[in-house]
Amino acid sequence: MEPSSLSLSGIETNTGGGGMGTNSTLICAPIMGKSIDQMFIDMAKAKEIGVDIVEIRLDYLSSFSPRQDLQNLIENCTMLTLFTYRPKWEGGEYEGDDSIRIDALKLAMELGADYIDVELQVAHEFISSLDEKTREKSKIIVSSHNYHATPSVEEIGDLVARIQSTGADIVKIATTAVDVTDVARMFQIIVHSQVPFIGLVMTEKGLISRLLCPKYGGYLTFGTLEEGVVSAPGQPTIKDLLDKYNLRHIGADTKVFGIIGKPVGHSKSPLLFNKAFKSVGFNGVYVPFLVDDLAKFLATYASADFAGFSCTIPHKEAALKCCDEVDPIAKLIGAVNTIVRIPSDGKLIGYNTDYIGAISSIEDGMRGSNKIYQGTGSPLAGKLSVVIGTGGAGKALAYGAKANGVRVVIANRTYEHARGLADLVRGDAVTLAQLETFRPGDGMILANTTSIGMQPKIKETPIPKHALSAYAMGFDVVYTPKMTRLLLEAEESGATVVTGVEMFIGQAYEQYERFTGLPAPKELFRETMSKL
Repeated sequence: MEPSSLSLSGIETNTGGGGMGTNSTLICAPIMGKSIDQMFIDMAKAKEIGVDIVEIRLDYLSSFSPRQDLQNLIENCTMLTLFTYRPKWEGGEYEGDDSIRIDALKLAMELGADYIDVELQVAHEFISSLDEKTREKSKIIVSSHNYHATPSVEEIGDLVARIQSTGADIVKIATTAVDVTDVARMFQIIVHSQVPFIGLVMTEKGLISRLLCPKYGGYLTFGTLEEGVVSAPGQPTIKDLLDKYNLRHIGADTKVFGIIGKPVGHSKSPLLFNKAFKSVGFNGVYVPFLVDDLAKFLATYASADFAGFSCTIPHKEAALKCCDEVDPIAKLIGAVNTIVRIPSDGKLIGYNTDYIGAISSIEDGMRGSNKIYQGTGSPLAGKLSVVIGTGGAGKALAYGAKANGVRVVIANRTYEHARGLADLVRGDAVTLAQLETFRPGDGMILANTTSIGMQPKIKETPIPKHALSAYAMGFDVVYTPKMTRLLLEAEESGATVVTGVEMFIGQAYEQYERFTGLPAPKELFRETMSKL
């Protein structure tokens, strides 16, 4: 299928509710203890953090006495219970006789389980074998898992029909995201489903299926008690669902914003924006989009509900070409880091807030350091700045520096790339290797705009320590970690340093105002970032 045929532009998600309030989507925590005692410990944690339902994964138990253990779990659990006994052939841990597994699920129903999960492959036989009394005791989820891909809308629709034909109370389909646009197909199925539907797309590229499922009417979403301890790839933590993404407040008419990048998991933007949205009662959610192909992504998520995006590495230059209109400054810089969709006609407008964030943070750092600046006007005027990198952030900083009277030198691994950007800002160019001996004078400004030194490669630095003594100020766009190796060594060499957090906050102010039409809660932004 072409991306346009998967577009969410034709989906109407506003079904009459869904404002800022509690939605009906259940939050479920998988309980995967190897013993019954460990399961009870984990269930207590789940209860404490606000879970609605626990999925008790019987296939993880090292030893299992069905009647005794099931009765104990059902009678002593204070939340809704979902029992799953997943075999190896469907991605679970159980390798024994299937009849024993099936009998255990039937017994769970007889003893009062709220829900049981049974695989499509055995569901028809399982459900038809139940007597009427047992059948009425529990809701049956019939599930299908695809660990390789996400089928077409037509294929998923056929799968739904097959699951419904078994007599399922609830349909569950879990697929795998090869691309973030795969999730759109699942959203299309969920929003048109006439039966309770759990539709999840696994892996990090499918994360939005878990975060946005209340918007499309998903029956349930899963979250883990601890980071990394997952029952399926791509599960977020319960804490993140509740606190970072405000899942309880997502509804059909919630506007979706997000950060587009690769990688994107390190970004603090979701925490920052969602806290701000919640603080003023703005009905929006901000999520991470792990994107390979920007044009395909924008063509797929084309509805007015997807109202704005932040663009980060490596999509800032591509964003320039994907927008219908581009702000003159962003066009001059050659990079877009902010995309806003006009509700009336769906046009995408591109802006660049990076240069504002970078220049203002460097100026503030210089003003706060008496050894660098003691005057009025821009403290950058007349200074020499070395800008490392020629990507979107490098272009933004070089343009902003030049506009403030700075003599700009562009450094890059490849001289031709450095020369190309230097020509645009009428500056000079050097290679990264040449920076080791580059010293036209003292009191220079050094600005790293590459991802060198970002987690997890925190021991990397673009320039050796012995070359840093010529600089009065060091700046790094990387903010995970806050103090990169470059900044630590610059500080040890006597330079004033400005972290990427300052730029991040500065550019986020303007993004927030463009997204919402509201003044940015600057104190909240600073307070949030100071706690990270």
